[in-house]
Amino acid sequence: MKLHRLDLTAFGPFGTAQSVDFDDLSGAGLFLLHGPTGAGKTSVLDAVCYALYGSVPGARQGGGQGMTLRSDHAAVGTRTEVRLELTVAGRRLEVTRQPPWERPKLRGTGTTVDKAQTWLREYDAVTGSWKDLSRSHQEIGEEITQLLGMSREQFCQVVLLPQGDFARFLRADAEARGKLLGRLFDTRRFAEVEKRLAERRRTTEARVREGDAALLADAHRMQQAAGDAMELPELAPGEPGLAEAVLGAAAVARSTARELLTVADCRLTARESAQAAADRDLADTRELDRLQRRFAEARERAARLAEGDDAHRAAQRRMERARKAEAVAPALDLRDAAEAEHERASAARTRARARLPRDLADAGAAGLATAARRAAEELGGLESARRAERRLAELVQEQAGLDRQERADEDVLQEAEAWLAGWEATRAGLQDRVEAARQATARADQLDGQRDHARRRLDAAGRRDRFATEADEAQRQALAAAEHAVNTRAHWLDLKEQRLNGIAAELAAGLTDGAPCAVCGATEHPAPARRTAGHVDREAEDRALADHQAADERRARAERRLGTVREALAAATAEAGDTPTARLAEEAGELEEQYTRARTAASGLHAAQEELRRAEHEREQRVAARQQAAVRSASRVAARDRLERERTTLEEELTRARGTAESVGARAAQLERRAALLTEAADAVRAADDTAGRLKDADARLADAAFRAGFDTPREAAAALLDAAAHRELQHRLDARDTEEAAVRALLAESDAARRAPADLAAAEAAAADAGRRLRDASSARDAAALRCAELDRLSAHAADAVRRLAPLRTEHARVARLAGLAAGTSADNERRMRLESYVLAARLEQVAAAASARLLRMSSGRYTLVHSDDRTGRGRSGLGLHVVDAWTGRERDTATLSGGETFFASLALALGLADVVTDEAGGVRLDTLFIDEGFGSLDEQTLDEVLDVLDALRERDRSVGIVSHVADLRRRIHAQLEVVKGRSGSVLRQRGAG
Repeated sequence: MKLHRLDLTAFGPFGTAQSVDFDDLSGAGLFLLHGPTGAGKTSVLDAVCYALYGSVPGARQGGGQGMTLRSDHAAVGTRTEVRLELTVAGRRLEVTRQPPWERPKLRGTGTTVDKAQTWLREYDAVTGSWKDLSRSHQEIGEEITQLLGMSREQFCQVVLLPQGDFARFLRADAEARGKLLGRLFDTRRFAEVEKRLAERRRTTEARVREGDAALLADAHRMQQAAGDAMELPELAPGEPGLAEAVLGAAAVARSTARELLTVADCRLTARESAQAAADRDLADTRELDRLQRRFAEARERAARLAEGDDAHRAAQRRMERARKAEAVAPALDLRDAAEAEHERASAARTRARARLPRDLADAGAAGLATAARRAAEELGGLESARRAERRLAELVQEQAGLDRQERADEDVLQEAEAWLAGWEATRAGLQDRVEAARQATARADQLDGQRDHARRRLDAAGRRDRFATEADEAQRQALAAAEHAVNTRAHWLDLKEQRLNGIAAELAAGLTDGAPCAVCGATEHPAPARRTAGHVDREAEDRALADHQAADERRARAERRLGTVREALAAATAEAGDTPTARLAEEAGELEEQYTRARTAASGLHAAQEELRRAEHEREQRVAARQQAAVRSASRVAARDRLERERTTLEEELTRARGTAESVGARAAQLERRAALLTEAADAVRAADDTAGRLKDADARLADAAFRAGFDTPREAAAALLDAAAHRELQHRLDARDTEEAAVRALLAESDAARRAPADLAAAEAAAADAGRRLRDASSARDAAALRCAELDRLSAHAADAVRRLAPLRTEHARVARLAGLAAGTSADNERRMRLESYVLAARLEQVAAAASARLLRMSSGRYTLVHSDDRTGRGRSGLGLHVVDAWTGRERDTATLSGGETFFASLALALGLADVVTDEAGGVRLDTLFIDEGFGSLDEQTLDEVLDVLDALRERDRSVGIVSHVADLRRRIHAQLEVVKGRSGSVLRQRGAG
C-alpha cells in the first residue's frame, strides 16, 4: 500500500481545504510531520484512517455517526470531505468520504441532516481517466478491507505505529499483552474453538449422564422385576464402571430367575398329575352316583305304572270302540250335512215370505214366479220415460252453462275495459325503459374503449415497475461484473509482471551446453537463473488473460442487458406515464365499475322491448275478447228460448210416466225391487222342498251303517266316535305307557350299581377342587417366574443395547473432555497450563520478537535482543513472557527494567517487527507508507542516529516512513517535512519536499 495524495475539507482542526502530496514527501524516504501540540498532527493520520475505513481510531470517533469529525472552524455552507488517493495490490484507487452533515435548510428556518456519502474510483491507465466503481458504504468497506487484508485496528497498529502503546506493551503483564495481540492477530477463532470444545464437553457429559440415568432406571426396573434377587450398584450417573456393574447385576438376576423358573416348572408338573388323578376319581364317583340315582328312579316309576293299570285297560277299550265307530263316520257326516242344508233352506224361505205382500205370503212357488214376470213386463215399459228424464237433466245443465258463460263474458268485458283504460300510461312507461336501456348501451360502448385504454396503461405501469426493479438488479450485476473484470485484469497484469521478473529463469530452462544464449550469445552458462517458488509460467499468464477476457465479456453482456432493460423501462414509462401503479389501478377499477353498471342497465334493453311487444299483443287480445263477448251474448238469447220449449214438453211426459212416485227412476226402482223379491221367494220355496227329501234319505242310510258296525242306534255310534285331536291324544297315552314299561324293565335289569356302597360325591368334589387350587397356584407361580425371566431378558437386552449405544458417546466424551482440557489449560497433560489462544499468541509473539530483534540490534549497537519466554508469572499461565537479553552482561532480564530511551527504541523495534508479522499475516500486502508517532526526545544523539539509520533502511524498494515528533533536531536532520500550523481560524498544512 502506498499513499499518493490526501485532500481535507472542514475536517478536525482544518477549517478550510488542505492537501498533502505524499509522492513529494516520500521522495526522500523519510519525512517529518511536526507542529505544536493540538495543531492537528494526529488528525492527518485520522483522515487517512477515516478515508479507508469510514471511522477514526479509538474514542476520537465520538457519537453521531461521524458528525463530530466536522471542523468547528468551517464555514456554514462548506461540507466536510476527505479524499485519499492510494495504490494497493497494483490498483490505483481514489476514496472519497463525506460524513453526515447538519446544514441549514434551503427553505425556511432550522437545519436538516444530509446522509453520509462515499465514492470509490479506479484509475484506468489505458484510457487515462478515472472510472466509478461504487457508491455503497458496505461494498467500499468490504473492498478496502479485502485489498488491505487488515481490519481498522490492525491498520492503526501496523501503519500508524503508536510508540506509547508498545512501551506499555513492554511493561504489561501476560493478560494485557494477550488482549493487544488478540486484537492485532484476530485470534477470536481460537477462543471460539476453546468455547466450542467446552460446550461440546458439557453436551457430551450431559448426554452420558442422561444415558447413565436411563441405564439406572432400567436397573431399578430390573430390581423390581427380580425382587430380592438383584442388588443395584452404588454409583451415580457419569461415574466410571456404572455400565459394567449394571450388566453384571442383571446377569446374576437373570440366572437366579431361570433357576426359580425351573423349580416352578417341576412343581407345576406334580400339581398337574395330582389334578388329573383327582379329576378321574371325581368322574368315577359322579358316574356311580348317577347309576344309583337312576335305579332308584326306575323303581319309583314301576310303582307308578302299577297304580295306573285300570285306567290303561279302560283307555284300550275306548280306543277299540272308536275304531269301530270310524266305519259309521261317513254316514254321520252325510246326515249332518243334509240336516244343515235343510235348515238353511227353511230359514231362507221364511225370510223371503216375510218380505212379500200379504196377498202373496202363502203362495206357492208357481204363483210367486207368475207375479215376478208381471212386474218385469211393467218395468220394461218405463225405458222411454227414463230417456226423457235424462234429457231434462241435460237441458238444466245447458241452461246453467249459458248462465256461466254470461257471467264470464261480463267479467271479461269489465277486465278488458279496466286494462284498456290504463293502456296509454303503460305504453309510455315501457317506451321510456327502452330508451333508457338504449342510452346505457351507448354509454357502455364508450366506457369499454376507456376501460381498454386504462388497462393498457395499468399493464404498462406493471411492466414499468418490474423493469425498474430489473434495471436496479442489472445495474448491480453490471457493477459487480465490472469490478470482477477489473480484478481479473489486475490479477493478469500482476502475473504478467511476475513472469517478466522471472523471465530469466524461463529462458535459462531452454539453455544447453555449447548452444548460444538467445540474449547474450554466450555458449557457456556458468550460473543460469533458477526458478523460485511461486514462479509464473506462460500457461498461468494465459489462464489469467482468459479469465480477464471472460470477465470482460460478462461485463459487456451485463452492460448490454442493462441498456436493454433501461430501453424497455423507458418504453413502459412513455406508455404508462409517471402516475403510480396504485392510482392507475384505482382508475381502472372505477372505469370497470362504471362499465359494469352501464352493461347491467343496457342488458335490460331486450327485456324492455319484449315487454312492450307483449303489452301491445295483450291489448290486441283484450280488444278481440271484448268483441267476441258481445257476439256470444247475442247468440245466447236464441239458445235460451229453444231450451225452454223442449223442457216444457219433457216435463209433461214425465208427469204421466212416474204416477205417484217422485220420479221415473223411483218408479222403476219400486218395480225392480218387487220383481227381485218375488223371484227370490220362488227360489227359496223350491230349495226348501228339495232339502227335505235329501234329509230323509240320509237318515235311512245312517241307521243301516250303525247296525252293521255293532251299535244299537246311530246315537251310540256318534258317541263312540273320536275327533282327530282326541284320537291322537289317546293313542299318545297308550304309546307312552308301553314305552315307559319297556324303559323301566331295562333299568331294573341293571342291578350292579345298586349293590355297591353309596357314592360320596361331596368328598370327591372337595378333593378335585383342592387339587385345582394347588394347580392354579403352581401355574401362577410358574407364569410369574416366566414373566420375570422374560422381563429381565427384555430389560437386560435394552440395557445392553443402551450400553452399546453409549459406548461411542463415552469415547467421544473422553476425547472431547481431553481436548477441552488441553485447550483450556486445565489438563494434566498441559504442563504449562497454556490455553489454545495463548499458545497461538505465543507463537505470534515469538515471531514478533525475532523480527524486532533484527532492528533492535542495530539501534542498540548490538547490545540488546528480544526473546520470547514460556515461563509462568506467579500463579498465572505461561506463554506470553517477553525478555531482553543484554549482550554486555550475558544476562536475560525483564523488559520493564529498560531505561526511557532503551524502552523507546525497543518499543520502536517491536512495533516495526509487529508490522512485518501482521503484514505477512494479512497475506503479504506490501506497506510502502508507515507513520511513527513520538518518543524520539528520549534518545541521545548517537542512539538517535542509529534509530534513524534503521528507519532509513526502511526506504528500500521505495518505502517511505513518516515520523510524528516535536524534536527540533529532527527538523534539522529530515528535510522533507509536513508542518501543521494552528491559528484562530483553524489549522493549515505547509509541505516542504526533499529538495
